[in-house]
Amino acid sequence: MQQREIDKIISGSHADPFSVLGLHKTGKSSVIRAYLPNADSVVVTTKKGKTALATLQRIDDRGFFEGKIPASKIKSGYALTASYGDTQDRKVDPYQFLPSIGDLDLYLLSEGRHAHAFHVMGAHIMEQAGVKGVRFAVWAPNARSVCISADFNLWNSTTHPMRTRGGSGIWELFIPGVVDGQAYKFVLRDQDGALLPYKCDPFGFGAELRPNSASVVRDLSTYKWADNKWLKKRYQHQNREAPISIYECHLGSWRKPDAHGFLTYAEFIDQLIPYVKDLGFTHIELLPITEHPFDGSWGYQPIGMFAPTSRFGTPTEFKAFVDACHKAGIGVILDWVPGHFPSDEHGLMQFDGTHLYEHADPRKGFHPDWNTLIFNFGRREVVNYLVSNARFWLEEYHLDGLRVDAVASMLYLDYSREADAWVPNEDGGNQNWDAVKFLQSMNADAYAELNGIPGGIFTIAEESTAWPGVTAPTNHNGLGFGFKWNMGWMNDTLEYMSEDPINRSHHHHKMTFGIDYAFSENYILPLSHDEVVHGKGSLLDRMPGDRWQKHANLRAYFGFMWSHPGKKLLFMGCEFAQSEEWKAAQSLDWHLLEYPEHKNTQSLIRDLNGVYADTPALYEQDCESAGFEWVDGGAQADNVLSFLRWDKHRKAPALVVCNFSPIPRAPYRIGVPFAGHWQEKLNTDSALYGGSGKGNLGGLDAESHGSHGHAQSLSMTLPPLSTLIFQYNPKP
Repeated sequence: MQQREIDKIISGSHADPFSVLGLHKTGKSSVIRAYLPNADSVVVTTKKGKTALATLQRIDDRGFFEGKIPASKIKSGYALTASYGDTQDRKVDPYQFLPSIGDLDLYLLSEGRHAHAFHVMGAHIMEQAGVKGVRFAVWAPNARSVCISADFNLWNSTTHPMRTRGGSGIWELFIPGVVDGQAYKFVLRDQDGALLPYKCDPFGFGAELRPNSASVVRDLSTYKWADNKWLKKRYQHQNREAPISIYECHLGSWRKPDAHGFLTYAEFIDQLIPYVKDLGFTHIELLPITEHPFDGSWGYQPIGMFAPTSRFGTPTEFKAFVDACHKAGIGVILDWVPGHFPSDEHGLMQFDGTHLYEHADPRKGFHPDWNTLIFNFGRREVVNYLVSNARFWLEEYHLDGLRVDAVASMLYLDYSREADAWVPNEDGGNQNWDAVKFLQSMNADAYAELNGIPGGIFTIAEESTAWPGVTAPTNHNGLGFGFKWNMGWMNDTLEYMSEDPINRSHHHHKMTFGIDYAFSENYILPLSHDEVVHGKGSLLDRMPGDRWQKHANLRAYFGFMWSHPGKKLLFMGCEFAQSEEWKAAQSLDWHLLEYPEHKNTQSLIRDLNGVYADTPALYEQDCESAGFEWVDGGAQADNVLSFLRWDKHRKAPALVVCNFSPIPRAPYRIGVPFAGHWQEKLNTDSALYGGSGKGNLGGLDAESHGSHGHAQSLSMTLPPLSTLIFQYNPKP
């Protein structure tokens, strides 16, 4: 053995460690070599250590051992028993095993077409040649060498060099004896031999709690799901004609046990799920729970794309949380962030010494708004990484949907950039066609039949521009999302509601304009976390007037939102009119529920969800123009809006009347299409919600008095700052 080869092994810079270490046959005998720093002696034994086969000689004082052994003695593998003073340590030698990643997997990964890349890459508990351990695999095509540093080797950076799999750029190593829960990092040297910062596993299934940053071996195969009933029927709860009401939640601050701690996934099962169920929400949307180093990013700067954050527990415990949601009839949506990633040195940045995952050109690879890096959507291996990650969450964790963050930042090359700080596409335009293809691939894959799991999932785009066809099918040149956040509706209506009622007549169009495009996409109406941070204040604080009027305005606004076309999303705390702006480092202000006006708003949300789910006209045609009809959208002088929502059979319409003035109006005549009784299903001014108690005594009978183009009409009382929801019921 040449000394230079030994030196490379000891320094962790050998590109082909299996050519040096392990068992090498030489005629009738074999040579075994091992690198075991600090060992006094090394004995070769059978795998179980019962029989000594040979003693290795130290040929380098830094811990390199070598020895001959008759080939006939090695029949079914061997172990190495190293002595360290009075201590002995026996381990099956990893350098006796053949590669375990097949050629087809390598080919598909290289082509960027491996739908289940996570079945190959990362750390997988497995058995090889009758020995249990973990196979590690990482993509680093430009690295000179890769080693594994871990708790099982006392964080030595050179004792476990990996083997390269040729032109695939993939390195692998099976290490016997490694078990669930052990921490590890990859140690890479670039092409010049320079040592890079230790890296966590891009496919790591678990992670240490910050500030520690190692990946953690996790066995994902042990959990026994009990949600098959939900999965088989979930399409009924997640299609365009279903009532969808989403509770957006940041787990780290929903409710905290103390100033610095977090509830566990098990505690969320006991506390969050019953709360959401009681309020009638159909889904929980989690702000990103992919592992992230900085609490203040709220999860939107992820590093562990395949790891549920360890802040709240283990992957198995997160599975139990999802399972419990499904048992309660609640879907789970994950905020998914493929648009950018942080530049923490233990993450993906310059992973193998080159711009492997990110664009090399900062005009395409750096986000000026967030000081983060942008994935190279033009590289097939990177796209495969992201597409398989989406599938991973839907398949491995039975999630029901993905809300994709910052889609606009991916679609536009000039997003938030100065004129000289971006690179046009080949046509001279600002469209990022690579990102378009990625999003189309992700959606097409997500909506395909999952591996053994019924479909029925949906994807949601947070897309803040008028990019055409966000929710159109990919085979019609659309992006293929199931739904899109209606950011325009949110901005316009919040601006209107923040105006003093005396000025609202001049801004009436902000409440009506949304209908002009309401059916151009499949929309979700979002009052999200973005609307209660960065100095915007809480929703309640943005309402004008005195304390009573603020609450009345907010109740009327919620009534308008729940009756307007589009599925619903509400950020946590808004359901009880949180007074202060959301602060991610502290718990919601649950003490406010001791005050009637906050408790009453919570009751209103519960009832709105109940009326919404119980009134097909309010959801069946959310995405169809046939589901909406203005009665009077032009009564700006009164600050009044009235419209009809139609069920798909056009037999049980709902009438919605909003009075955004503090002046009660009676009698106020509204035309209706049918004679008979119209039940007042909800009145946001009811005394039950802290309102003035004005209303219509539970319903009205239509009169033969033409109005608004209808032969019949209702003569009603419009309470101040209120929304009324009626439903036609010919036989009360």
